[in-house]
Amino acid sequence: MIQSQTYLNVADNSGPLKLMCIRIIGTSNRRYANIGDVIVAVIKEVGPDSSLEISEVIRAVIVRTCKEFKRDDGMIIQYDDNAAVILDKKGNPKGNRIFGAILEELRDLKFTKIVSLAPEVL
Repeated sequence: MIQSQTYLNVADNSGPLKLMCIRIIGTSNRRYANIGDVIVAVIKEVGPDSSLEISEVIRAVIVRTCKEFKRDDGMIIQYDDNAAVILDKKGNPKGNRIFGAILEELRDLKFTKIVSLAPEVL
């Protein structure tokens, strides 16, 4: 579960290394975001040769959370970190590589480009 002021790792090669969630897209009083939700975030740390800058506001989709995710068949999936993929204006990922495993539920949420770039889909 991601809420405001939560720090996230970036799971793609678009340049930034750390993000901080500042808003959850959806209804006006939504408190927590889960896997597949779109958030508004600010960049806190960038790597070398990045086209994006610190304190730039962007949109991202959450792909991993420390809070366990329970499927309908009873399987529970839990990751070691909170991670997000940065999106452009059209909703496509900005980077051309995704790092780490992601859930196949993102395909149902219309993030098929992210699923196709991921090295492992659970």
